[in-house]
Parts: sequence; C-alpha cells; structure tokens
Amino acid sequence: MNHAEWKTRRHRELLSEAAEDNPEYDRLYEETELAHDLGQMVYDRRTALGLSQTELAERCGMKQPQISRIEGGGTVPTIPLLRRLARALDADLTINLTPHSNAA
Repeated sequence: MNHAEWKTRRHRELLSEAAEDNPEYDRLYEETELAHDLGQMVYDRRTALGLSQTELAERCGMKQPQISRIEGGGTVPTIPLLRRLARALDADLTINLTPHSNAA
C-alpha cells in the first residue's frame, strides 16, 4: 500500500461511512484515484525506459521531487505538464471521455 492509498483509507476511517454519501467526498475521492492512476502510469513507463526520477525530471525541465509527487499520486498535473511528461517518456498523451452506462 502506498502513501496515497493509506491516506485515503485513513480518511475513510476518520470520516466514517456517512461521509461516503457526501458528493464532495466522492469528488475528492475520484480525483485522488485519478492522481494515483496517473502516477502509476508515469512510474511504469519511466521504469520501462530504465530512467531514474532525476533523469525524467531533467527531460521535463523539472526537479526530482516534482516527479516523486506525481508518481505518488500527490498532485494532479495540468494538461501542459502532462504533454511534457508524455514527450519525456516517449509516449503519446491520450485523454478520453467515456460515457457512463445508463442502467435501467
């Protein structure tokens, strides 16, 4: 379990089950989940290329702690930053909107 997952679970414990019915809690939870998923994708691609966080940071014109925060799910990068990361990772950036399925 990484730090972001621990924080999410800890917040659930502190806020109790009733907090999960709160739309603001749901929004923040989804944002945290997206940040974590993105961080995992950056980590996976970086390690597949054999790059250290410092090397990736240099390719992006960033500092190593910024890469660490992204990989840890501690921040949600802007679209321009996502483009820089994609270029530095020799990858394409694809953003999709997937419609919700309407259950009857």
